[in-house]
Amino acid sequence: MRLRTHRRTPARPPLGTALLTAEAVRLQAGGRDLLAGAAVRVAAGEVVALLGPNGAGKSTLLSVLAGDVRPDGGEVRLLDRPLADYGAAELALHRALLPQSAELSFPFPAGEVVRMGRAPWAGTTAAAEDGAVVAEAMAATESTAFAGRPFTALSGGERARVALARVLAQRAPLLLLDEPTAALDLRHQELVLRIARERAAAGDGVVVVLHDLSLAAAHADRVVLLANGATVADGPVAEVLRAPLLSEVYGHPVEVLAHPRTGVPLVLPER
Repeated sequence: MRLRTHRRTPARPPLGTALLTAEAVRLQAGGRDLLAGAAVRVAAGEVVALLGPNGAGKSTLLSVLAGDVRPDGGEVRLLDRPLADYGAAELALHRALLPQSAELSFPFPAGEVVRMGRAPWAGTTAAAEDGAVVAEAMAATESTAFAGRPFTALSGGERARVALARVLAQRAPLLLLDEPTAALDLRHQELVLRIARERAAAGDGVVVVLHDLSLAAAHADRVVLLANGATVADGPVAEVLRAPLLSEVYGHPVEVLAHPRTGVPLVLPER
């Protein structure tokens, strides 16, 4: 008879506690530097936006932070332990990764794809919560209506929401989201970032790769700006999203205005 183990959801550390830190991260491939001194820190209760032009190393850094890619140098620590010390099963309890694109070879129903996020809890008493957790995640992402449809038959935006629901169902205290708004309409872009803010308010840490600088300004607590694989700025939104710095990093002149009602920075390319 196989015994079921009782594995508890990792306790949420106090707000402000460093969940993940990466310093001087280096990674090479094909004789080229993909990361050349990247650094990021995310604390419990905050949303950190990872920004930068195409090829800056954002997705590569996220893969390193998730433990999917081992860097050639530097240090990554999760809850003050070297990331390399974690086994795959333990790591899945602490962090959940939303990749840039979600592809499946088989036409699993969308609801089953979300249930895959519960895999870390298989064979434990926590598995009894699977149905409720999956339903909650699909409701939050407005994907319940197509729970029974094949994932491969969904539109790009619908797939993106199902993939996010899978990440939420994992119930990890650290969320790593790679361009979660790329395939979404205006309503669902705001929905995804609102979910990120809600998770942070509940004590999770969220790192989100974004291309829309104004969207980042509206929802992030802190911004990390990458260029050529290195961190060139890290700080509060108003300190990092400055016209001279952004114009230099993106290679295009921009202006930064304050929203007339909220005061949140609006980043606009000069035309």
